Amino acid sequence: MISKILIANRGEIALRVLRACKELGIATVAVHSTADSDAMHVRLADESVCIGPPPSRESYLNIHQIVAACEITGADAVHPGYGFLSENAKFADILEAHGITFIGPTAEHIRLMGDKITAKKTAEELGIPVVPGSDGEVKPENALKVAREIGFPVLIKATAGGGGRGMKVARTEEDLEHAVATARSEAAAAFGNDAVYMEKFLGKPRHIEIQIVGDGEGNAIHLGERDCSLQRRHQKVWEEANSPALNVEQRMKIGQVCADAMKKMKYRGAGTIEFLYEDGEFYFIEMNTRLQVEHPITEAITGIDLVHEQIRVASGAGLSVKQEDVVFSGHAIECRINAEDPRTFVPSPGTITHFHAPGGLGVRVDSGAYQGYRIPPYYDSLIGKLIVHGRTRVECMMRLRRVLDEFVIDGIKTTLPLFQELINNQDIANGDYDIHWLEHHLAATSA
Repeated sequence: MISKILIANRGEIALRVLRACKELGIATVAVHSTADSDAMHVRLADESVCIGPPPSRESYLNIHQIVAACEITGADAVHPGYGFLSENAKFADILEAHGITFIGPTAEHIRLMGDKITAKKTAEELGIPVVPGSDGEVKPENALKVAREIGFPVLIKATAGGGGRGMKVARTEEDLEHAVATARSEAAAAFGNDAVYMEKFLGKPRHIEIQIVGDGEGNAIHLGERDCSLQRRHQKVWEEANSPALNVEQRMKIGQVCADAMKKMKYRGAGTIEFLYEDGEFYFIEMNTRLQVEHPITEAITGIDLVHEQIRVASGAGLSVKQEDVVFSGHAIECRINAEDPRTFVPSPGTITHFHAPGGLGVRVDSGAYQGYRIPPYYDSLIGKLIVHGRTRVECMMRLRRVLDEFVIDGIKTTLPLFQELINNQDIANGDYDIHWLEHHLAATSA
């Protein structure tokens, strides 16, 4: 069994992993940059190691420093959280070469799903439905031919990376040349790889993702879906489980398709298969070979701790549950609380002068923030996640309305006012939204 886990991350996810380790009786090591020396996960860990200055490339992305921290502290496993090195196959390989367990999938599976063209081909081979698109990389000289075969409008996407960078829509033939050139340029700047591919552009889809967990031996289960359609610039803002758009039959059918695919792969650990959903059809987008930011809402409706499962699998203990043991109960919503201006979304680092988290039945706050904590300007602006669970979606929404009024974060600007606005919107109340809804709403309300 694993005896000591180094948490190669920061912020709320580092604290989340640390809590799971403590519940399992496993010793913890926090790593941190000089900017994060007063972070909550650093305060609570059994040991801590400073791994460099504030820039991520010199600290949280510095593989050699993290491996050295493992060797200094005797950590026999690393949990990467999400972001940073969580989907870095080279990192997984290096840890394995040093006899350190990577709490995640194999490096092979990270590579396979890290390139979107390869991932799409693999998904299709595994029986997962995919969006009609190019067979491989699209270049300027063959883009028009491919687009005509698919049918306009089309979406040009970077084969590497994510977050909406290197992604452009061409609605007509006249748009295509500029869209391909721009997508290639953005991809090269963001990922060091200008390769792009092409897919059919769906007009008003929802973003539905399926949570899976596998033991690496051919056993895998699904834990239902999450609806992540409320997005801004391809970044998720509000997530729900289950989706207001699916019924039980649809949920179980696509979930089983994903679980069966992961069995064939002999996938190890937690992962998420993401889809666009429109007119009753699912279309594979990508697979994230790590824990997702929004995993707590799945935990809320299933009662299954995903980090516990990750650690069990990495330890060789297998899954704690079978598919028939998974019971879905109620409805859950997560709001991502960012240190940003709620209208302009400009980051708002600084010192939190007053912090009061809401409580009560069905309420969870995952955050490393506290009164007096100074949010550094060097990292992602996510400072916390508010997760609310209820027996029904209506009860969940009512509870969310109540706790948003209780949540106090002073000294900086946050996105809390945005959620107070959304909770009172009729479309949101009806569950009637798609991936474009939030940007259209923000544009209309700021006009």
